[in-house]
Amino acid sequence: MLTPGSISLIPGVSAPPRRDHKEEGMIVALYIAAAVITAAGSLYLTWRSVDFRKFLAGAFLVSSGILFYLYLAAVSVPLLGTSFVETPQISGRRSIVHFVLFLLCFYFGFIRKPKAKPTPFPRR
Repeated sequence: MLTPGSISLIPGVSAPPRRDHKEEGMIVALYIAAAVITAAGSLYLTWRSVDFRKFLAGAFLVSSGILFYLYLAAVSVPLLGTSFVETPQISGRRSIVHFVLFLLCFYFGFIRKPKAKPTPFPRR
């Protein structure tokens, strides 16, 4: 049965009602909080570990390729749980940013060799 505010694309099957603006705002806030926490953890690990920089280089390469494909194919991507939609233009800009991050992680992970850390006690 259809209730007020619900949408059905298949006859006889009702869809959940649309979210209100307060609930959508909370979901956006949770997305932002998760992004900040993830970014802070990634920056810490990137600063400390060469292997993590190598992993991020591969992840950013794949991400930039997928985002560039979405841009070329003109595919809009909805953000789960909200009414926001990532347009192909945003995907194109994000692909450029992710490719720059790939180049940075590739350079600092594979090409540039880490400097030897000074030991507190001289070795004999």
